[in-house]
Amino acid sequence: MKKYIIFSIALLAGAFFMTSCSEDELNKESIITLDKVDKNPFDEWLEANFVNTYNIEVKYRFEDIESDHNYYVIPAEYNQAIKLAHIVKYACLEAFDEAAGISFTRANFPKLIYMVGNWEYRNNGTMVLGTAEGGKKIFLSGVNHVNEYTMSRANLNHYYLKTIFHEFTHILNQTRDYSPEYKLITPTTYIAGEWSSDTNNKDTVYLPKGYISGYARHSAGEDFAEMFSIYVTNDKATWDGFLETAGKEGAGWINAKLDLVKSYMRDSWGINMDELREIVLRRENDVANRIVDLTDLSVK
Repeated sequence: MKKYIIFSIALLAGAFFMTSCSEDELNKESIITLDKVDKNPFDEWLEANFVNTYNIEVKYRFEDIESDHNYYVIPAEYNQAIKLAHIVKYACLEAFDEAAGISFTRANFPKLIYMVGNWEYRNNGTMVLGTAEGGKKIFLSGVNHVNEYTMSRANLNHYYLKTIFHEFTHILNQTRDYSPEYKLITPTTYIAGEWSSDTNNKDTVYLPKGYISGYARHSAGEDFAEMFSIYVTNDKATWDGFLETAGKEGAGWINAKLDLVKSYMRDSWGINMDELREIVLRRENDVANRIVDLTDLSVK
């Protein structure tokens, strides 16, 4: 037994000695590697204009973890992602800066914007232009169509800017809820997933029922976000055209909803929606007319 114990101790000592020697020879570089991306001029521009100014991260490189696995999506094209980032900065972030102050934008705008190249298509024939998640993230799709759809204010609104304003409204609502009175204006005509049918998604159908869009009929929350986003991205003549199509009863419901949205934005956030609309329209026209250089990556 004594020999056995002595032999075991000798083995342990030898193992310790070998381990100690081998530690001296370990490679200082870890075998665990993470993807490292060298910063390009766009990354540096984003850091200066989004991260340092607003504490907002913009992800334009494809990341599986940020994507919805229920859809097939592709990466955003580099040059078109640059243009959309400029559009978001100029026509959204800086529009809110001008209307409510940069402190408002810094405090409330989500801290992550994630972009993909194509739209997310649903089985019912509609497509997802963007989403908001928990007040922290805005997802924007269709980046690879920026060159095609930003040369007119109407397309710029429909495919990009209205979506951003819509999703930002949800984030504001998550922080401070709107009046429950809003849900009582047209309480019986919300139809959730049925809004996208060919019959329900016509302006001659939804406007007379008191909804500013077909999607507004999905729910009171979507209705509220549509009211805000469509109002601030359309001029008075276009809005008046909506009310004319809505007819007396429909226009009455829409105006009642608009009054509550305006009150909410004024009382909860200090935003005058008419002033914001003037700012947004001016900036949208600058983008559509290419008065703004959407490719400039100089860092001031």
